[in-house]
Amino acid sequence: MSLYVTELRRLSKRRLTRLLLALLVLGLAGIAVALGLSSTKIGPAQRAAAEAQVESEYQQAVRSHQQNVADCEAAKARGEKTEERFGPDCGRQWVPEREMYDAKWYLPYEFDMRSEFGLMIAAFAGAVSLFAFLVGASFVGAEWNTGGMMNLLLWRPKRATVLLTKLAAVLSVLLGLGVVLGLLWTGAIWLVARFSGSTAKMTAGVWESFAISGLRAVGLVLAVGVVAFGLASLGRHTAMALGAAVGVGVLSEIGIQLAVQLAQVRFGQRYVLSTYALAWFEKKWTLVDHRSCEFARGMCNPAEFVVTWQQSALVFGVGTVLVLAAAVWSIRRRDI
Repeated sequence: MSLYVTELRRLSKRRLTRLLLALLVLGLAGIAVALGLSSTKIGPAQRAAAEAQVESEYQQAVRSHQQNVADCEAAKARGEKTEERFGPDCGRQWVPEREMYDAKWYLPYEFDMRSEFGLMIAAFAGAVSLFAFLVGASFVGAEWNTGGMMNLLLWRPKRATVLLTKLAAVLSVLLGLGVVLGLLWTGAIWLVARFSGSTAKMTAGVWESFAISGLRAVGLVLAVGVVAFGLASLGRHTAMALGAAVGVGVLSEIGIQLAVQLAQVRFGQRYVLSTYALAWFEKKWTLVDHRSCEFARGMCNPAEFVVTWQQSALVFGVGTVLVLAAAVWSIRRRDI
């Protein structure tokens, strides 16, 4: 039996892998169920109820305004000063207008597949990436910690080949799960939109855009798996990957953000990893420098800096390659 098939079987039979997969599926199912329960398909009855409520609110506002004017006139007749309380001319110029009341404010929440499925893809990518990180790190980290890697290298002394074969097994599982769960996730959200929301304007172009976003999500999952696997191999322990992830998160999202704000760096958010994650899913992310404007001099269009998904791919790609290269170099040079 080949090493690759052996590693696939070992990875799929690990209790942690199965536990994390069960938690992942339950979590995604819970999100879909919660979305379905919170969304209401809007029909003629809901629109009629919203229009009736709007009309009621408008009539109440008109009556309140008329009462305020009458109270103001009565106070004037008693010789009281009314401008501070009611404004000039007893507030007659503040008559409520029907256009100020929109029925859509009173409609229940309705999930819209076209405008909101992008957020669902991002949520899916986040959940599966967490699964990828834990599985990728623990698979090789546990091998080093328990001595399994040393035993395996006695059987297959080619160190880099063994490490990369293990990684290939991890990536194969992540790719398969990402595609299968992605299709199931899309189907579940579509059912929610079909029966409890809206599927209006779902053209072929929209589906194509969502498919590309799905590919980006799978790419992110694979990159996270590689990074977690590489860090755990470098530290020869699962905790190494977890600690590095926490450290990078704290440094990027707290340390760098605080530093660029104190130093008043223009577009400081471009040095934060979350900006590139947003750009990866949104195709581009625009940073705005409001300090570039002097609003006292009139209107101003603040300076902007656009982070594209290509730049995000470069940042994440370089980071992934560096971690993997360091892991391969380490296993080839360090003592086992």
